[in-house]
Amino acid sequence: MRNKLQGRTSWRWFVVTLLLLVSVLPVSAQKSKSPDTEKLGKALEYFTSGMYHESLLLFSALDKEYTLNARFHAFMGLCYYYEWDYQQACTYLDEAIPKIESLAPHERSVYFFANAESHFILEQYAEAIPYYEQHILLCYPNEKADSFYRIGFCYMFHDEWANALENFESALDYYTKHPQVKNAQSRIAQLKTMIKGCSEKLQEAQESSHI
Repeated sequence: MRNKLQGRTSWRWFVVTLLLLVSVLPVSAQKSKSPDTEKLGKALEYFTSGMYHESLLLFSALDKEYTLNARFHAFMGLCYYYEWDYQQACTYLDEAIPKIESLAPHERSVYFFANAESHFILEQYAEAIPYYEQHILLCYPNEKADSFYRIGFCYMFHDEWANALENFESALDYYTKHPQVKNAQSRIAQLKTMIKGCSEKLQEAQESSHI
């Protein structure tokens, strides 16, 4: 299962623009036309072209040489996410996220969602939930539905039916308000079934408690 961030093209350019303003290499490496400055630019160029493996090779080489800052580590985490290497994505994003609290909210929301999705795909549901919750706090309204949807499953997989129901209902509300979101219509139909199932599980639990 592979999940993509919504609006990948638009936010990718936003992140790249910010990264280009960050000084991460020593002064000696920032001189005009220096090999490492060009290597950094090439790594970013590869990423915007969807060449994540090539981008990571360059980022990794620069990181070994200079130890890139947390923002670039988060960026590398996104590369690993797109390369389906979810364990490495979690390693980089878990480490970087606490160190980038000063960044713009929506940029941070991108990292939270990628990390949450990576933990989810690795079936680390308890670890995924707080990252989805942080994504909801920082993202745009039309991006909230996917996180509520995933949180619902995280709780459902642990038989926490009340929490699952609450998040599925929230997801349904946001998908209904933002029907342009990818897969919105199919998920609306699915969520109605999931909500009914969670309600039945809660009813069964209540009946069992009175026996």
